[in-house]
Amino acid sequence: MSGLLDLGVQLRLVGAVLVGVGLCHAVLPRVIGWPADLAGSTLMTRRVSWAHLFFIGLTCVLLGLLPLLLGRELLAGSPLGTALLAGQTVFWGTRWLFQFTVFPPRLWRGDALRTLGHIAFSGLWTWVTAVFAWALWRVV
Repeated sequence: MSGLLDLGVQLRLVGAVLVGVGLCHAVLPRVIGWPADLAGSTLMTRRVSWAHLFFIGLTCVLLGLLPLLLGRELLAGSPLGTALLAGQTVFWGTRWLFQFTVFPPRLWRGDALRTLGHIAFSGLWTWVTAVFAWALWRVV
């Protein structure tokens, strides 16, 4: 199978998108209004929020680099590759679940940007999880 439906291509695409998502964390606070939202909180809360934001972005970049650069190795069926695919499937599957449980409609309905974000991220996490699950299914 060749082209966009090839699992190796899908893994590289997912990896590139996850790296992009991680890098977008550099501008995310301004887009969603964090500076104003956090202005009234304690210094500790602001610092923890910024630290978590940094590490979430870094995690997305690092988890994206695996399939982007090492997709062939992940699909080779080694115990390490299989474990990494299982971990990615669980991680992104949990993120998919959070999209529908942690972000209820009252948080995004009525706001065009947040509604668009919810729809886009629902599709993104579905695709990312499906690609890792497909890869895992292929190697076990």
